[in-house]
Amino acid sequence: MRANKRLLFALGIVGFWTLLTYFIVIKNYDYNQVDKSKFHEKVVFLENEIKKETKNRKEIISRYQNLIRILNTKSITTTSVNSENALLELESNQNKPNSKIVFNGLYLDNDLYKPVIPIVVFACNRVSISRSLDLLIKYRPNREQFPIVVSQDCGDEATKEVILSYKDEVQLIQQPDLSDIEMMPKDKKFKGYYKISRHYGWALNTVFSNGFEFVIIVEDDLDVAPDFYEYFLGTFPLLRSDESLWCVSAWNDNGKSGLIDENAPELLYRSDFFPGLGWMMSKKLWDEIGPKWPKAFWDDWIRKPEIRRDRVCIRPELPRSRTFGKIGVSNGLFFEKHLKYIKLSETFVPFSTKDLSYLLKDNYDKTYINEVYRTPVVTFEELRSGLVKVDGPVRIQYNSRNQYKATCRNLGIMDDFKSGVPRTAYAGIVSSFFNNRRVYLAPSTNWKGYDPSWE
Repeated sequence: MRANKRLLFALGIVGFWTLLTYFIVIKNYDYNQVDKSKFHEKVVFLENEIKKETKNRKEIISRYQNLIRILNTKSITTTSVNSENALLELESNQNKPNSKIVFNGLYLDNDLYKPVIPIVVFACNRVSISRSLDLLIKYRPNREQFPIVVSQDCGDEATKEVILSYKDEVQLIQQPDLSDIEMMPKDKKFKGYYKISRHYGWALNTVFSNGFEFVIIVEDDLDVAPDFYEYFLGTFPLLRSDESLWCVSAWNDNGKSGLIDENAPELLYRSDFFPGLGWMMSKKLWDEIGPKWPKAFWDDWIRKPEIRRDRVCIRPELPRSRTFGKIGVSNGLFFEKHLKYIKLSETFVPFSTKDLSYLLKDNYDKTYINEVYRTPVVTFEELRSGLVKVDGPVRIQYNSRNQYKATCRNLGIMDDFKSGVPRTAYAGIVSSFFNNRRVYLAPSTNWKGYDPSWE
């Protein structure tokens, strides 16, 4: 009865407010006080306000009708719980996120070039996730084709409220295991990495178990470029058809102004180095690596030779993602020195209409590697001093780890390795810009492959 009275009360408010507005404003309006155009504007304004208020009231009524239906199906008695508390509890349960993800098929209109790819946003306790979500929603061409699923760990209420404020623009799922992780005292500083890996494993299992074949993984501190979705649409057929590819990434580790050709936003590369930070993977890959997912440091683990198995990623010259997360588990590692200077592409490139077959392994190896080794060899000192007599790209050769790292520091690019692979490298070759000239940092022609001892 209490719920029915609430329903009648809500309906009464709507009717009373509408009649009151009519009699006070319409019936008593003095047409001689202002001209008819202003009167018309006020009428239109009031009409719109009434429509808004009516819509709001209808939402309230619908909510209580839903609760009444639930009450009728559940035997809630006054002896077990106060009816008012029952309403509040049921309403709260209705607003709780769950792990049910809407799945509307693998392709739009059964078109193999219109894949449905969810964007999985990993979140924890950054209320600034709104910055990421705003751009993802702003540039999204089709919400049915690119559903946004936010997976939240940590249980932070403020961040949850921000996510829920986007209503049906995003779907929220929450990592159910928030238990502490037992660790040796000396390893406690790494606990955050263990929780991140646990979250990734759960979320990817959850999304892929809903039927999707591909996902794009984003973190809650990433800005994305205007053609972010178009970039993945264009490269999707490559990932689907080329067995030597295992990801497409929006990130360039050396993507700072001055180190890239900002006039080549359409230029893409193959890379032996897993970039992460806005990347697409397949269910086929997850079925392979998911069962052996590591307890921590998943991104370093995925770069290990026995996991990568000589597969590569596509990455851009101009980044399609940029991190703004200075504070996090890594305590701002590299941020002040490097990450905050990454150049986010501002040019929209229609990748889905371009021929990207040059990125297929056989084509790429014939053209890119041959192109690199046809360029003249120079020293960094010749390059720095302007003593290079030819125009166009040049090559600096390295033969040792120390020589490579010293040249990287001179060029201003990142000099570290992961499992012996330099950042952005393909066949040992790292491409960058120096003084407006393309520079290839490359091993000798008798290169035998990556040395995992190079760290």
